[in-house]
Amino acid sequence: MKRRTLIAGVGAAGLAGLSGCLGMLGLAEHESSPAGVEAAAREETGYEQTAIEALPIERDVGPTDETVTVTNHMTKHEKSIDMGLLGSRRGAIFNVLTTPQVSIVGRELNPVGEMSTQELMDLVRSNYDGISNISRVEDSDITILEQTTTKTQFTADAEFDGQSVDVDIHITEAVEADEDLLVTIGVYPQYARDQEEPNIETVTEAVTTEVDEDASTGDSGSDDGGNESSDNETDGSSDNETDDNESDDGVLG
Repeated sequence: MKRRTLIAGVGAAGLAGLSGCLGMLGLAEHESSPAGVEAAAREETGYEQTAIEALPIERDVGPTDETVTVTNHMTKHEKSIDMGLLGSRRGAIFNVLTTPQVSIVGRELNPVGEMSTQELMDLVRSNYDGISNISRVEDSDITILEQTTTKTQFTADAEFDGQSVDVDIHITEAVEADEDLLVTIGVYPQYARDQEEPNIETVTEAVTTEVDEDASTGDSGSDDGGNESSDNETDGSSDNETDDNESDDGVLG
């Protein structure tokens, strides 16, 4: 099993068309800047910043097979919660994904900017085999970087350490973050909803582009319990993968 995060599939699948556009325009590389959560909100909610990962996507495009690289960034946050018989595990996550804006003659080429939360959820599902029975619960407005956007709550079944866990998933539509687009996702077991739902709202509203790269604890080391769907893209995660002997220490982390 590969150490993966649920939101990684958004960057890989959502930018498939963008790579081709960049190749035709001669723009071989484009990269986002990482974003994160304000320190005060992390301390208040108990979510630790565990890693900032670059997620490059490479594609050979055009008649000359030019290699186009689009690099996203994902800042991972995790929280240890009581998982019953499994003990205390990193069972709650909050991830912030940035992906580069690319505008040509006023037209935004990155499809993530136009995706609804349902479309983002569909991309996540298509790239993650350990999640099933997804149901949309409700939409609400939330403010990220002084922009009002839609946050959708879903319920789903997720595989954790060989067991099925009922989880809540919160996904936001993209907002602008300087030169990038930004999407957030929070996941936690449903039994922790009363505590973690308001915490996810707190960290979402505390997203910042001034990420503290030194704040990462480096404690993120977990198998996601599922297998990523195979494709021909590379997303840069292999350098950060752990071996099969490493313990599973988080839900979808």
